[in-house]
Amino acid sequence: MATKKAKPAKKAAKKAAPKKAAKKAAPKKAAKKAAPKKAAPKKAAPKKAAKKAAPKKAAKKAPKAKVKRTPNAAFMKAMTPSADLAAVVGNGAMPRTEVVKKIWAYIKKHGLQDSKNKRMINANDSLKKVFGGKAQVSMFEMTKLVNKHLK
Repeated sequence: MATKKAKPAKKAAKKAAPKKAAKKAAPKKAAKKAAPKKAAPKKAAPKKAAKKAAPKKAAKKAPKAKVKRTPNAAFMKAMTPSADLAAVVGNGAMPRTEVVKKIWAYIKKHGLQDSKNKRMINANDSLKKVFGGKAQVSMFEMTKLVNKHLK
């Protein structure tokens, strides 16, 4: 009778074996997925060739698109700076774009850009008047504060 009981155990073992195989198959699939990742650098070489081919097409398109962009009249309108701002950029009337360029030249000349966070500007005495007394402002906030000093 012991042999009869052993037979069902073998059947159970056979049934259990495919389950184990299915569990083992999943890691193999993962291994197969990992293998194509290693092959990905090989695909990078054809992309370089495609990039070389793309500029040729762009070169053909460039002669067709020779339309010059016209600047927005609001940006090019001459504005007079306030006395505080004139101490930094000069007295003459100039467009907003020139004012911002001159402020950046002033910031670079005096080393006022924060060394850790380049988006922040540390104000000296002249710029504190323009920035409303703030010791440090972001470059995005700077343009907003400068526009208050333009008429």
